[in-house]
Amino acid sequence: MSKKIEEFMAMVIERNPGEPEFHQAVREVAESVIPFIEKNPKYQKAKILERMTEPERVIMFRVPWLDDKGEVQINRGYRIQMSSAIGPYKGGIRLHPSVNLSILKFLAFEQVFKNSLTTLPMGGAKGGSNFDPKGKSDNEVMRFCQSFMTELAKHIGSDTDVPAGDIGTGAREIGYMFGQYKRLRNEFTGVLTGKGLGWGGSLIRPEATGYGCVYFVQEMLKTRGESLKGKICTVSGSGNVAQYTVEKLIQLDAKPVTLSDSNGFIYDPKGVDEQKLEFVMELKNVKRGRIKEYADEFKCKYFEGKFPWEIKCDVAFPSATQNEIHEADAKKLVKNGCIAIGEGANMPSTPEAVEVFLDAKILYAPGKASNAGGVAISGLEMSQNSQRLSWTRDEVDEKLLQIMISIHESCVKYGKEGKYINYVNGANIAGFVKVANAMIDQGLV
Repeated sequence: MSKKIEEFMAMVIERNPGEPEFHQAVREVAESVIPFIEKNPKYQKAKILERMTEPERVIMFRVPWLDDKGEVQINRGYRIQMSSAIGPYKGGIRLHPSVNLSILKFLAFEQVFKNSLTTLPMGGAKGGSNFDPKGKSDNEVMRFCQSFMTELAKHIGSDTDVPAGDIGTGAREIGYMFGQYKRLRNEFTGVLTGKGLGWGGSLIRPEATGYGCVYFVQEMLKTRGESLKGKICTVSGSGNVAQYTVEKLIQLDAKPVTLSDSNGFIYDPKGVDEQKLEFVMELKNVKRGRIKEYADEFKCKYFEGKFPWEIKCDVAFPSATQNEIHEADAKKLVKNGCIAIGEGANMPSTPEAVEVFLDAKILYAPGKASNAGGVAISGLEMSQNSQRLSWTRDEVDEKLLQIMISIHESCVKYGKEGKYINYVNGANIAGFVKVANAMIDQGLV
């Protein structure tokens, strides 16, 4: 079997040279799905996996804009429309200096599986730009967003492609982009999700990825007769996902003890409580400060240039960025007694780290399953927009919980290996089957 996987990967690498993140994402899926395809030859005959690794469309464009000094700046914009087999393209817009074709293709590929798992009718896509909103004025961000949307508007629509926020793209950026789309098309339509509550947004959308990840981990722990109550939890990141992961952990009586940013992490053995979380939200969302200021404020330890995986914990929530947990970190987590990992970020564990978790038979939730809550609520926002309705906070939260329970059930169905549940195989195969069957039904598209 490994020979078939290697042959498949050689083909993918040859067709997509110099794209390591994309290769990594495809390999992780191929290792689960190719053995399944061997037992179900209809997928092999139709070359479904080969077709799924080829985007339906890749759009790349120039984004010129004026800075506050009147100087012309030029960035590059992208939209990777990966699969529309089960619904309109759906996936975030990432604004970050690291953005390139490989990263967006990996994210779009992951999005296909993640969206399939949500049970909602959404295809997979991803987009963005190497523009960095950090340190830019509101006017500079607005001018960039307007220029970006002027080109992107030609390729999206409420029944074609519905982008959302991602790293660097929050409520401010979505607002500017939506305003420009409305201006260009002369229509008020649910073309973006993550909108403001007063103009078509959904309650719980900012919280959804973090809340959903915690709900998924809660379901995993139930399979072993455990709960989150009293569990010491390490969380990386301090942005949207990390903040609401911590909020939900506090609500469920767990004890989050770390947060991080690109400079380092804080360790607060007393636990991050509601008051401290408020400080973090103000620090990160309003003041755009560094997490070190938390350590100064609450007199706890700060570790420069490190991730928090050396801290002893029961459950870890990597919620910062891709490949933040390496093999040595994974071994340290297992050795220190960590029993569960819930990925809030996309592909935060390297393949070697994942191997450590699976070998140790701990509860390991891959991002495409555990962080699907964000896109699930985006899908519910699309439904509310289509029906011109608005659901209450409790209604949306309950729907999110039920979606995460459903995703967990799908992972268990396809991932059970004796007494152990391999959530990697479960998520990959469950996501694959729905898309693959739709592709076979629709012929050669």
